[in-house]
Amino acid sequence: VRLQVQNVEKPLYRGTFHCFQSIIKQESAFGLYKGIGSPMMGLTFINALVFGVQGNTLRALGKDTPLNQFLAGSAAGAIQCVICCPMELAKTRMQLQGTGEYKQKTKNYKNSLDCLIKIYQKEGLRGINRGMVSTFIRETPSFGFYFLTYDCMTRYLGCEAEDSYVIPKLLFSGGMSGIVSWLSTYPMDVIKSRLQADGVGGVTQYNGILDCVRKSYHEEGWRVFTRGLTSTLLRAFPVNAATFATVTVFLMYMKSEDNLPECEPGPVIHQPSSL
Repeated sequence: VRLQVQNVEKPLYRGTFHCFQSIIKQESAFGLYKGIGSPMMGLTFINALVFGVQGNTLRALGKDTPLNQFLAGSAAGAIQCVICCPMELAKTRMQLQGTGEYKQKTKNYKNSLDCLIKIYQKEGLRGINRGMVSTFIRETPSFGFYFLTYDCMTRYLGCEAEDSYVIPKLLFSGGMSGIVSWLSTYPMDVIKSRLQADGVGGVTQYNGILDCVRKSYHEEGWRVFTRGLTSTLLRAFPVNAATFATVTVFLMYMKSEDNLPECEPGPVIHQPSSL
C-alpha cells in the first residue's frame, strides 16, 4: 500500500526491501502490523464466503469444467466484495496514518473499527464503500483465475489423498494460484489503493477510476501499475499456499469421516483425483 500510493515527486521508499527497513527503523517492528485489526475481523468471513459460494456455484453449474471453475470463482470474488472493500479501506487508512504527507502529531484513528466508524460518521455509506467498483473489477476475474489455476495445478500434479507428497503439492498449487490471481488484476489493485487513500490528507485528487488511471499514467508512466508488485507476490505465495492446503485437507478429512462405518477404528481418506 505504501509503495502504491507514495508521492512520485518525493518518494519515501526505493523499493520493497527499503520500505521494509524504513518501517522498522522509523516505527519499530509494530509498524509492519499497522491495520492488522481489519483483516483479522474480515478475513474469516471472506474465506467462508469465498469457498462456500464457489463450492455451491460449481455444484449448481453441474459439470466440473475449467470454465465452470472460473465462473464459480468469479461469483465468489464478486460477492465477497461487500466485506472486502470496507475491510481494505480501513486497512489502507491505518497503514498510511502517520507517514509521509499524511504525517500528523495526533492520530486520526485509534484502530480499524474506529476508522470505519469515523468514516461513516463523516461520509456515510458512500464513504465506507469507497473503492467498491474498483474492488469489484479486481476481485471478480481475480478469483476466477484463483480457483481455475488451483484446479489445473492439482490435476496436473496428480494430488491424490493417498499420495505421501499430497501436502507439498497442495501448498505449491495454492501458492501458484495466489500468484496468478494477483498478476491477473494487479494494476486495478494499485488504482483501488489510490482511490481509498485519496482525501486522507484533506486533498482529493481523483474523480473516479478513469480519472485515477489517466492521472497516474500521465504523471508516472506505465510502471505505476506495477508499484508494490514484488511485496504482493512475496506475500501471496505463503498466504494462499496455507489457505488452500488447509481448506482442502480439512474437507478431505471431513468427507472421510462422513463415509466411515461406525466400527472402523480410524479415518481412511478416499478422494477422487479432482480435489
